[in-house]
Amino acid sequence: MNSYGENLLAWYDQHQRTLPWRSPPGAAPDPYHVWLSEIMLQQTTVATVKGYFDKFLRMWPTVDAMAASRQEDILDAWAGLGYYARARNLHKCAQEVVQNHQGQFPRTAADLKTLPGIGDYTSAAIAAIAFGEPVGVVDSNVERIVSRLFRISTPLPKAKKLIQEKTDQITPFDRPGDFAQAMMDLGSSLCSPKNPDCNICPFCSLCQAQTRGDMETFPVKPPKKTKPTRLIIAFAPMHEGSILLERRPDSGLLGGMPGLFSTPWVEQDTHPKDYPAYAPCPGDWTELNGESKHTFTHFHLITRLVSAEVPKRSNVENGFWIKKAELQTLGFPTVFKKMLELLP
Repeated sequence: MNSYGENLLAWYDQHQRTLPWRSPPGAAPDPYHVWLSEIMLQQTTVATVKGYFDKFLRMWPTVDAMAASRQEDILDAWAGLGYYARARNLHKCAQEVVQNHQGQFPRTAADLKTLPGIGDYTSAAIAAIAFGEPVGVVDSNVERIVSRLFRISTPLPKAKKLIQEKTDQITPFDRPGDFAQAMMDLGSSLCSPKNPDCNICPFCSLCQAQTRGDMETFPVKPPKKTKPTRLIIAFAPMHEGSILLERRPDSGLLGGMPGLFSTPWVEQDTHPKDYPAYAPCPGDWTELNGESKHTFTHFHLITRLVSAEVPKRSNVENGFWIKKAELQTLGFPTVFKKMLELLP
């Protein structure tokens, strides 16, 4: 085993985090648990994922149970985690594993990457942790560690290829899954973006950035782009205590989730004045007080809500009516929860 593996695994054996999806020392990891946790952890914090992971295991304890479920149920349970394409792909992947792989996850990163929702990072993580394939697992934490170890001055994202190559080189054949999880633990603790604890880091004697004292320079990132702002009007048609909602199309942002009908989500200087043309049904619309603000990865969304008491519960494509008192039973994405808070 190389020095990187020896140093890090010795540290990991003493300092590893206890997480609900990790197997106890000496126990074989459950591929279903590894896959589920890795999908959830994409762009989401460990603290947030813990509760969702436990809930999903209670509802769907096996990949067969998840494959047999309804996509709508998975989306409702996922509400609040964001990036809802992950939930749709979770269902598709479970069905693929059951229908075409006899309910068993493929054992290599190359084969895992053919499944829905599994890319370079996730395939490597599952292969290394669940099946012991000696493949480098690179997330944002690992990018930071490796770019510091080797003082990689190429800015991200161009540096990704070199970082992957270096990670592959230092990943040991023995305990590659533990090594991958140790890198994640190190990045979430000692090798932090600011003020890293280099003196007690297992890589201290091996880190080129630490030797030069410029650890916080790495990874080198391009200048941040200013996020554009999109201004919309959302609709709250009411009839005798019920509200008309939209079930969004499966494809696209927030696909398959319940929400509010609205004007198009486009950049503009003011909230649209011609919003009645986009209403799901005719109504004498009244603008409610306040605005809701939500930030997505690539843009800010500022919403004003209009409401109207309509004479009947019209049938609207992709629409459904629900009692206002029952709104809390639906799994709304956070952006729509904020909009609904504007209702009196």
